[in-house]
Amino acid sequence: MDLTSELPPATPYDLVGIGLGPFNLSLAALADAVPELRTLFLDAKPEFSWHPGLMVDGATMQVPYLADLVSLVDPTSPWSFLAYLREHDRLFPFYFAEQSHLSRREYEHYCRWAAERLPNCRFASPVRAVGWDGRAELFRVVLRDGRTVPARNLVLGVGTAPVVPEAFVDLHAAGAVHHAEDYLGARRGLDAAADITVVGSGQSGAEVFLDLLRRRGDASGPRLRWLTRSRAIAPMEYSKLGLEHFTPDYTRYFHTLPEPVRDRLVPSQWQLYKAAGADTLADIHAALYDRTLGGAAPDVEILPGTEVLAARRGPGGGGLELHCRHRESGAEYPLRTDAAVLATGHAAHRPALLDTFTDLVDWDRQGRYRVDLDYRVGLRPDVTGGLYVQNAELHTHGVGTPDLGLGAHRAAVILNAVAGRTVHRLPARTAWTTFGAPATATVSATAPGAAPTATVPPPRGLTTTATPG
Repeated sequence: MDLTSELPPATPYDLVGIGLGPFNLSLAALADAVPELRTLFLDAKPEFSWHPGLMVDGATMQVPYLADLVSLVDPTSPWSFLAYLREHDRLFPFYFAEQSHLSRREYEHYCRWAAERLPNCRFASPVRAVGWDGRAELFRVVLRDGRTVPARNLVLGVGTAPVVPEAFVDLHAAGAVHHAEDYLGARRGLDAAADITVVGSGQSGAEVFLDLLRRRGDASGPRLRWLTRSRAIAPMEYSKLGLEHFTPDYTRYFHTLPEPVRDRLVPSQWQLYKAAGADTLADIHAALYDRTLGGAAPDVEILPGTEVLAARRGPGGGGLELHCRHRESGAEYPLRTDAAVLATGHAAHRPALLDTFTDLVDWDRQGRYRVDLDYRVGLRPDVTGGLYVQNAELHTHGVGTPDLGLGAHRAAVILNAVAGRTVHRLPARTAWTTFGAPATATVSATAPGAAPTATVPPPRGLTTTATPG
């Protein structure tokens, strides 16, 4: 897309971010400490929000509070969670609470506090398209009102989209089932249901199921059902050495693996990043125990290893009929329910604003970005600007991609790459584990080759403008 004729005279930004979720907000906060970088971050929403439909009472983060926007890179930053507590005179209450994991509400309030104060963040600024101006060697970011913003580098932090299983696509489009992303908005409408099914056993599925259990109290409430394709309702891997899969060391190792190996590995690691927290599962067990006081029937079904092959409205439009299969035994059976909540996760998606840009991207064989270790997308050789992504590189960087604990580190890597120098010092080693073969190992002549990587040019030079736009 050639936008040369549309650009008004303006000093280009060194980096423009599109989307302001926690990851690009982290990048904006760390960039605030680099005055020679001129940065701007845009979001279509009127203000910061983060999964508002999942703000159920008692929901907590799955990472400790040090996994804030900046602390694991720069604990002295004025945008740290501790700085937020200090501004709100909550340091002593937080200290006495002895909580390492924040409530989800407090985490969102912290992010909102930072987003409202950072000078390089702009909300109510929807982006319509991006293009490359080869003559000026600049990206053009086109806003919905027709204005364009010039940039030497772009970073996409547009978030992920809810995953709706194929069996439920038509029902979801018709509003007959709800994704967990919209659970709070749909919850009142579920009160009249006599039978509710929750699909999916990750953290959001566990939280929705627990909330429904608590809202119904004893066994006199509606029948509740929780089913999942996973072979077990299993807790998130949270052992100390297991958590080392969420370190930059593991990310670097994973990136060296051949693409077919990476594609096989990620699904097998589901307990590292897609399971529910052990505390939430314990709360579910306690709620079930209370529900069966005096030997009452719980009127609850928990069905692991079960997939929904097809779903449709019931006779006369009443309720839903699900055609299910138990994956290990192969048994198939119908299941009737009044309502369903799909806690089936989120996945990276290609934003529509790239529709005019797709021919410039070096897509892999499955139509995904090729992403280098600096989180830079492979582009056509004549595109000298850098396009970076956040939370769209699970296939190249592994299970730490959606983890908030690696957000600040990834943001610092991107800033260092854009600046062409170390503006944030990063540790050389972050894990006790050696993930690859030891240095003394020899490589067999039949060993698979390294995964293909796109050739990307070095980062562009910087402006010397000190004031963020």
